[in-house]
Amino acid sequence: MTGNVVAALVAFAISLISGKWIIPALLRLKIGQTVRDDGPQSHLKKNGTPTMGGVIFLLGFTIAALLFAGKSPYILPIVLLTLGFGLIGFLDDFIKVVLKRSMGLHAWQKMLGQFVITGVFAWYMVNYSGISLEMSLPFTDGMMWNPGALAIPLMFFIILGTVNGTNFTDGLDGLASSVTVVVALFFAAVSVRIGVEITPAMMAMAGALMGFLFYNAYPASVFMGDTGSLALGGLVAGAAYVLQMPLFIVLVGFIYLIEVLSVILQVSYFKLTHGKRIFKMAPIHHHFEKCGYTETKVVTGFTIVTILLCLIAYIAI
Repeated sequence: MTGNVVAALVAFAISLISGKWIIPALLRLKIGQTVRDDGPQSHLKKNGTPTMGGVIFLLGFTIAALLFAGKSPYILPIVLLTLGFGLIGFLDDFIKVVLKRSMGLHAWQKMLGQFVITGVFAWYMVNYSGISLEMSLPFTDGMMWNPGALAIPLMFFIILGTVNGTNFTDGLDGLASSVTVVVALFFAAVSVRIGVEITPAMMAMAGALMGFLFYNAYPASVFMGDTGSLALGGLVAGAAYVLQMPLFIVLVGFIYLIEVLSVILQVSYFKLTHGKRIFKMAPIHHHFEKCGYTETKVVTGFTIVTILLCLIAYIAI
């Protein structure tokens, strides 16, 4: 328990301190966010806010988690999956804000990178992890499901869905950070409960994100960018697979799920009806803003929902 607390505190301190020099550096390099003109008018003032701030909490997380990687073989693959997706996000951000190519990586380039990272993780899980790809079923008192030949395709679907869900969640000050702190703490508690030692890594991310929230909470002085949001998806998916709990992402990562589904539904309905919309704006956090909820209320509400669903998921183990 002492080691877990140390991991959280080390990550928190590194994240908090590094932000003091990383944010000014981003400002000097003019690495600023461009806000959508069709979004909530209150967001227009965020134009020019530094992005790519995910490097702040990834620095704290990586250092703190690696301090304990020697004590558990399960920490390193989670760290590598997190950093792998973070690298894709970094390249996307760099191209958008530094090279001034508004679309960043081409869609096929981003998807190819995500498939490669997921494939490497799948190869490790099958050949070296010693962890079965059986999945724990919620609310069944520990029953496991063996997906058989579907295991690898399902892994790709779950990991890529989670990663892109966290990416869409990063649209309000502190939203993705706050939700993922709760999810990381959930996986830390489960790790202690079932004895699969990834707790230091989960506590490290929770601590790193708390330090990052000092700068990312409303009004944000830095955004995490794809660098951070894709990395968070990698962390959540990696932890879920190491704990054999990918099906629990539907519960604990419900916000990620509803965010990406809202975009899919909005785009599909718009095309089918030639211009009609289900939501006032997608992803769904913008819909609530358009309905009159303040940014902080939406973040608070989504975080509370995540807390409640994590409590239900803990009971469902």
